[in-house]
Amino acid sequence: MEFKDKLIFARAKLDLSQSELARELNVSLPTISRWENGKVNPTKKATFVFLQFCKKNNIEIEEE
Repeated sequence: MEFKDKLIFARAKLDLSQSELARELNVSLPTISRWENGKVNPTKKATFVFLQFCKKNNIEIEEE
């Protein structure tokens, strides 16, 4: 599963808007949009923060 798919899955599971998820991950709304569109991949740090966020919210995401 690509990162963009993981992001969309987690956001849908928690019923969050892109803006709400951006606040949760401490990134900008355009960053979330670029990640979801697959235009940009997150840094390792951002990926780690996202995976920790998923664990905290009991969302199972396969780590690569």
